[in-house]
Amino acid sequence: MRYISTRGEAPALGFEDVLLTGLASDGGLYVPESLPHFSLEEIRSWRGLPYSQLAFNVMYPFVDDAIPEDDFRQMLEETYAVFNHKAVAPLVQLDTNEWVQELFRGPTLAFKDFALQLLGRLLDYVLEKRNQHVVIMGATSGDTGSAAIEGCRRCKHVDIFILHPHERVSEVQRRQMTTVHGDNIHNIAVRGNFDDCQRMVKESFGNQGFLSGKTQLAAVNSINWARIMAQIVYYFEASLALGGPDRSMAFSVPTGNFGDIFAGYLAKKMGLPISQLVIATNRNDILHRFMSGNRYEQRTLEHTLSPSMDIMVSSNFERLLFDLHGRDGEAVKALLEDAAKGPVSIEDYRWKHARKLFDSDTVDDQATCDTIREIYEQNEYLLDPHTAIGVRAARNCRRDDKVPMITLGTAHPAKFPDAIAASGLAVKPELPSHMADLFDREERYTVLDNNIAGVQEFIASHWKNA
Repeated sequence: MRYISTRGEAPALGFEDVLLTGLASDGGLYVPESLPHFSLEEIRSWRGLPYSQLAFNVMYPFVDDAIPEDDFRQMLEETYAVFNHKAVAPLVQLDTNEWVQELFRGPTLAFKDFALQLLGRLLDYVLEKRNQHVVIMGATSGDTGSAAIEGCRRCKHVDIFILHPHERVSEVQRRQMTTVHGDNIHNIAVRGNFDDCQRMVKESFGNQGFLSGKTQLAAVNSINWARIMAQIVYYFEASLALGGPDRSMAFSVPTGNFGDIFAGYLAKKMGLPISQLVIATNRNDILHRFMSGNRYEQRTLEHTLSPSMDIMVSSNFERLLFDLHGRDGEAVKALLEDAAKGPVSIEDYRWKHARKLFDSDTVDDQATCDTIREIYEQNEYLLDPHTAIGVRAARNCRRDDKVPMITLGTAHPAKFPDAIAASGLAVKPELPSHMADLFDREERYTVLDNNIAGVQEFIASHWKNA
């Protein structure tokens, strides 16, 4: 399996190099040169498999000979053994043919655990083999940071620096990051928003001179292909649980950076029958505005009750644009250069092709709170604000009531008590037992100005062998 850049100029790489590289040298994102495709018969044969075995079947073609089969199987078994539900990604029914897939059963209570608990093990495996040390630099809008720290904190060959927007993540999200202590763990609160943090990460990957050639950066954000690869699996898991592949499924995905829903798009291309993918956004609705009106335009980022989706520059959208443009890297590069200057559209036939699969909706804070309250009153089931946006968008955009609609439940409601309170419910979501003392733990983080030179100087002087 070889990987190519969405900008078309960087050399093709194997899995190990893509794992460690993050952004391609031409500024693009790596995607597989070709996708594996599974027949309906093969997918059907996977019914009833443990999650780790299903994950092996779906993912191993992407890893190929980079890791021996037995080693990869063991990695997956260890990854999903730490989840607190035997089903790993259980389904909860809300209504007739309407479901939530709980993706928050991992150690940090967010869907990011599916990829990042694996990514830490992959990195340690490859770095041990190469006798190499790397510096992880990542940006988080709330959940990626804690999942990355939890997944990588035991890695012997990694220093990890996570940037989060100062005072723009929930208190639980912040404490999940800042109360994990270790010589290789560094939390940076940037006086800015998530897009500022993400921009610093991308620019740093493009020019790593501040590390003086002593080490290299590795990515944990969803620009890292391994993140996307791991997220494909739970689409297969949900489908198989509800009668797939003999019936088609629809999915609603709360998304800001487009990674999670892009994984669903890939699942369909790999042979899983999916009839509809709903892009569910909050007020930061650049993806909805594109999908509903073919206009990609960056606006001022707003702070909402769903902070993990407070994103205006959706990195992984580039991967979809690459496919929509016939994998023409030069065309994608030109389009994104224009998008940095103002609104852009794509050719009408390309946009209409995307609309065959994708729908979208934008859900404001009031509708988010209304949905949390309504679902609790109907089912005594508590949604976090991001999943609530997914449920509302699913109901607004649903094409066919006979097709099961599955909303990806992206986070535990206990991470967002302010949103639960704003919904008017007299319910306080409790943290699981392993986090019961979270508010008593000592926090450690550094607040820095929204200045890339200062952030790079901090990283250069604080990594293990600096």
